[in-house]
Amino acid sequence: MSRPRITSHDVARRAGVSRTTVSLVLSGSGRVALSPETRKRVMRAAEDLGYKPNSAARMLVSGNSETIGLVVSDPSILLVDAFIPQILYGIERANREMGFHVLVEGLGAEERPGAYDHLVESRRIDGLIVLNPRVGDEALVSLIEKGFPLVLVGSVRHKDEVSVTFTTRAAIGAAVEHVVALGHRRIGAVTFSPRGYTSRDARLAALGAAMVGHDLHLDEDAITDGNFSAESGHRAATTLLERRPDLTAVFAGNDTIAIGVLSAARALGRRVPEDLSVVGFDDLPFAPWLTPALTTIRTDGVRQGTIAAEMLFARLGHAALHPPRVRLEPELVLRRSTGPAPD
Repeated sequence: MSRPRITSHDVARRAGVSRTTVSLVLSGSGRVALSPETRKRVMRAAEDLGYKPNSAARMLVSGNSETIGLVVSDPSILLVDAFIPQILYGIERANREMGFHVLVEGLGAEERPGAYDHLVESRRIDGLIVLNPRVGDEALVSLIEKGFPLVLVGSVRHKDEVSVTFTTRAAIGAAVEHVVALGHRRIGAVTFSPRGYTSRDARLAALGAAMVGHDLHLDEDAITDGNFSAESGHRAATTLLERRPDLTAVFAGNDTIAIGVLSAARALGRRVPEDLSVVGFDDLPFAPWLTPALTTIRTDGVRQGTIAAEMLFARLGHAALHPPRVRLEPELVLRRSTGPAPD
C-alpha cells in the first residue's frame, strides 16, 4: 500500500501554524515578518514529515536557495532601455527550465557600497549575473577574486572574469565601410551612456578605429553622450547637430538612442537619409518599423542572456568553462535610414 502524500496541511498541523505561514516560510518569502522560532518550527516539521515541495524541498536537502541574483548596474535603465528585456527573457527562460528563481536587484554601486556583499552574505542567492557592469567597480572585482559564482553580461576586463559579450570591431567596421561607400566623410556619434561602461567605450573605440582605416577621424566635438533613453538621445543629437551641422552620418550607440537621433533630425529639418544617415546597434524588434526603417547592427540579447544563465549553472555545478569569456559576433543589417551623402 502506497504511503499517503504529505501536504502543506500536514506540515501546518505539525508546526501549529497556518498553511499560509508554511507557504511563506518554505518559499523563502520576506514579505511577512515571521519570528525565527516560527520559521525553525515550520522547517523542522517539513523535514520530519519529508514534505518536499519543488524547489523548497531541494533547498531543505541541499542548503541552496535555488535562486540566482540578477543585478542591473543602473536600475533606471529598466525604464528606458529596450535591449535589457531581451536579456532578461533569455535569463528567466533558462532559469525556469532549470527550476531556479531569479531575484532582480537594481544597483547604483556608487550609491550603495557593499550591496553585492549583502546579497551574497544573506544567502538568498546561489550565484549572480550582473548586467552592464562598470569598469573599476571594486566591489564586483572583489567578488570575482573571491571566486563567487558570478557571470557578467558585459565585462570589467578582469583576467578571472566569466562573461558573455558581443564583439564590435568587425560589425562596426562593416557599417563604417557601408557609409563611406555611400560618400560620407563627416561622421559623428551619439553614445548610449556616459563614459565608464565597457560596451559604450568599446563601440566608440571601434568606430574611431574603423574610420582611421578609411583615412577619416572621429573628432571629439563630433561625439555626444546619451543616457540610455530615447529622450536623452534626442537631446544629445540636437546638441551634436547644432554644434556640427556639417555631419552627414551619425552612429547611435544603440537602437533606443537611434529613436532620439531620428526625432532630433526631424525637429531640425534634417531628412533621413537624404540629409543625414543614421546607424543603430542591437536590431531590436521595433527597428524595421521605424520611419525610415533603421540600418543597424544585429545582436541577440535573448541568446546572450541564455548563455549567461547556462554559464552560471555550469559554475554552480563546478563544471569547467571553455572558454570562460564568450564573445558573440553581431552582423550589419541594411535598411532605409542610410543613403548617399548629400552633395
